[in-house]
Amino acid sequence: MNYNLLINNLTNPTLLFFALGVLASLVKSDLEIPPSTSKFISLYLLFSIGFKGGQELAHSGLNREIIVTLLLSISLATVVPMYTFFLLKTRLSVENAGAIAATYGSVSAVTFVTATLFLDSLKVNYGGHMVASMALMEAPAIIIGVMLMRKYGTQTGNDHGMGSIVHESLTNGSVFMIVGSLVIGIIADVKGAEGIKPFTTDIFKGFLAIFLLEMGMVAARRFSAFKNYGWFVTLFAIIIPIVNGLMSVIITHYMGIHPGNRLLIAILAASASYIAVPAAMKQAAPQADPGLYVPMALGLTFPFNITIGLPFYWLVIQSF
Repeated sequence: MNYNLLINNLTNPTLLFFALGVLASLVKSDLEIPPSTSKFISLYLLFSIGFKGGQELAHSGLNREIIVTLLLSISLATVVPMYTFFLLKTRLSVENAGAIAATYGSVSAVTFVTATLFLDSLKVNYGGHMVASMALMEAPAIIIGVMLMRKYGTQTGNDHGMGSIVHESLTNGSVFMIVGSLVIGIIADVKGAEGIKPFTTDIFKGFLAIFLLEMGMVAARRFSAFKNYGWFVTLFAIIIPIVNGLMSVIITHYMGIHPGNRLLIAILAASASYIAVPAAMKQAAPQADPGLYVPMALGLTFPFNITIGLPFYWLVIQSF
């Protein structure tokens, strides 16, 4: 079953475009995405993810478990980038540490969808509000990552007060877009939101494919830099997801959350973003090396989570 999940997701057209980008770079093709187009797609992805998350929040009825789940999701998206940043900073530059911390504090939508398919195959129910949890975990990690880079980075100086750091982080274009879109999605009129659904939903995968095509080219061009970082980043990309996933399983057990939702929270905590965070870091932290954090998230953490992580976390949940 897990091999089928792996095959189904690795043959997803959007991921195949990532492979095409890698291939284009390896064969030294002159294929390229114009910078202005790339910037537009980055902003579009942030807008669409934020808006759809806001819509899910607006449509979800509130009860104790939903409120607890949403608060826990935000807490995980805040704590994970903070502790991983200081761990990473001992071996990497501030910019790379911040980008990777944001990557692992944020989430992978494709991993989340894979987890729902896993639960469907087991005929285990889960709440629709988990989509909102996924969206809520995007922005805090980006904000924390940018804040830490602003505070500890040499290029912006260390004499900034916390108020200045928070202001710069929240007003950063990419962060402002995803947070603003989330708020608009919550308060938007239902009929009005339906009017732009073709833009926010129907063409999302197409733009995502083009974005991952460019990410594939960028990652392949700079993959040698990833290899130069040695075993530390490889072990990080496997061990940290396990730590985050198990931490979530234990916490949700004592909170009395439904097993299906517990698995989804665990996989969200264990996953790493290769959509929203790279789109944000492309603007917020151009000094950070995408040839490091993109291959870590997409080449290591993603396949690990969908082949080993999902059945492992489910086994642990069942053991409780």
